[in-house]
Amino acid sequence: MPPVLVYTLSRIGIFAVTLGVLWLLGLQNPLVLIAASFLISGIASYVLLSKQRDAVSERISNKIDRPKPQDD
Repeated sequence: MPPVLVYTLSRIGIFAVTLGVLWLLGLQNPLVLIAASFLISGIASYVLLSKQRDAVSERISNKIDRPKPQDD
């Protein structure tokens, strides 16, 4: 599975879990619920997904650094 897809699905999953936990804890205001979930999941993703983020960065760097074919 491509690292970009793994990282993206992991971020969405962490956000969904955070949203569910905060809702179960009684946070009912939708705007506050989404904002808090976004903030908490962002911090959690930064800590928990460092290996996936490095893999995505390496893949993008390799694609950028690859020489382009010449059209001579």
